[in-house]
This record gives sequence, C-alpha cells and structure tokens, in this order.
Amino acid sequence: MTDLLLAVVVDIVGSRRLDDRTRAQRTIQDVFLQVEATWPAEQPLRPTVGDEFQVVYADVATALRATTLARLLFPAGVDCRFGLGWGEVTDIDAGQDAIIQDGSAWWRARAAIDEAHRREDKRQPYLRSWFEGESPQDGDAIVNALLTLRDHTIDQMRNPRQRQLAAGALLGRSQESMALEVGISQSAVSQNLQRSGGAALVSALDLLAGAPTR
Repeated sequence: MTDLLLAVVVDIVGSRRLDDRTRAQRTIQDVFLQVEATWPAEQPLRPTVGDEFQVVYADVATALRATTLARLLFPAGVDCRFGLGWGEVTDIDAGQDAIIQDGSAWWRARAAIDEAHRREDKRQPYLRSWFEGESPQDGDAIVNALLTLRDHTIDQMRNPRQRQLAAGALLGRSQESMALEVGISQSAVSQNLQRSGGAALVSALDLLAGAPTR
C-alpha cells in the first residue's frame, strides 16, 4: 500500500556526549506519547537504529505542531533534529514487531535531516529541522522559513518557564490556568509569551494549519 504522507526522521542532538543515552531515548519516547494525545500521528514514533526514530504524520501542519510541542517539552539537556519529507510511503513488509517501509517521503526525510545537520554545523547552530517536498514549487521555502524561525525562537528560550508557557499556549490552554499553575499573574504569563516569542510562534503555526489565531 502506498500513501502520500509526511515522514519524519528524528535523531538525538549530541547523543555521544550524553551521560545516559538510554534515559534520553526513553524521555523522547515519553514526550512523543504526550504529543500524540493532541496531534496523533499516522504512525507513532518508534525507534529504529542507534539514536534515531521515525514517525509519520498526515500533513505538514500537523508535523510542525507536533515537533514544535516535542521540542518545547524536552527537558534540559535533551533535544532532537528533524528531517521532514513529503511524498510516498510504501509498505514493504509488516512483520509482527516492525513495519518495513520505502518511498519518496523517506528518501526526502533522510535528505532533509542531512541538510539540517549541514546547516547547523555551518552558520545556523540553532537549526534543528528541514523539509523537502516533491518539488521546490510545493512551498518548501515557506515551510523551511517557518522552521528556521521556529528553531531560533525555541533556542532563545533559555528559561524552562518560557518553554513551559509556550507549550501550554500551543496546546490551547488559557493564560489564567497557566498563571495558576506556575504561581504568577495572567498579565505576567502574557508578557512572558510576548517576550519569548511563544505567542508569535503559536500564531504562525495556527496560520499554517488554517486555524484561527490565538
């Protein structure tokens, strides 16, 4: 069976420098379980080889929201790189324990994560994501422009509270409920989201998905 889907290759940033790689891998899987509750994947995250994972989404907007939320929820010291590829996903074999797949979406996802790594190593150390579609005319530049700004915004959120509040806003939580949770005023939550870029990030993702901006 062949479908047009958004395939994502995920790898752990700086995995060789981690003190406990197994714990980091479990943390990533736990975070994606939380993400799955809001933005379900066509094929949930699964480990493959080494420090890599794979996940498949129905469309670009869902993949960007899901991977943004994951990055915001990762604890300090854990981060991932994402290669997103749009195209065909073909089932080669569905065994008892694993699904073997091929197709242009996976080839592009692999090329995308290699490109993200190359750009990160050169002049964009904050970059964690790249996208490849079926052709440059399919909006690749627009998606990659958003990913670049997204990754830079998240990279600048050095305070865990900034990421916590941005994640809450992305999930549609009210500023009042978040204020009660962290013990600050609603106006302080609003100021935090404005200063960190969290509010703009959520609005951009809403616009991409065609949802009303918040």
